[in-house]
Amino acid sequence: MSNLSTMADDILRCARSLIVRGGYNSFSYADISDVVGIRKASIHHHFPSKSELVRALVVQYRAEAEAGITELERNIADPVGQLRAYVGYWEGCIADASHPFCVCALLAGEIQVLPEAVALEVRGHFRRLSAWLTSVLERGAAQGHLSLTGTARENAELFMATVHGAMLSARAYGDATAFGTVVHPLLERIAA
Repeated sequence: MSNLSTMADDILRCARSLIVRGGYNSFSYADISDVVGIRKASIHHHFPSKSELVRALVVQYRAEAEAGITELERNIADPVGQLRAYVGYWEGCIADASHPFCVCALLAGEIQVLPEAVALEVRGHFRRLSAWLTSVLERGAAQGHLSLTGTARENAELFMATVHGAMLSARAYGDATAFGTVVHPLLERIAA
């Protein structure tokens, strides 16, 4: 049984890298078959359709993000420190190319053409990330550590859009440092 789960994990890992490289419509089961070294029928055994494969990938991605937020909350009490750690996580991932782009942010750019089950998971990720950022910003403002213009929710959406936009800038310029160039001024502006 562990071989089966390992195969499914290999398929998911491959699909993730292909999506990050080119989006939902940029790959097929033949591409995964070539990379993983298995037959297309084996992929269909684990994931009968591309929609099911990408939905499973997004569910997995959301679980990883949730675990990361939980870990961050457990280890860093200060809201400003949490925001810096979140930005630092992405800065490191972009710099070392381990996870150079948020899978859900990438898929959000294709939301009109995604199967509904995948789109629902992508929207769920955005809602959860926005809710977490809102709570961090509310705590930081209440403690006097953050200075916000507008509501915490509005600032959470701005922060999330800035992080995702900074990922695009880093990719467009082919320069990992572009991420920090975009995001750090926002952090400095809201830190009281």
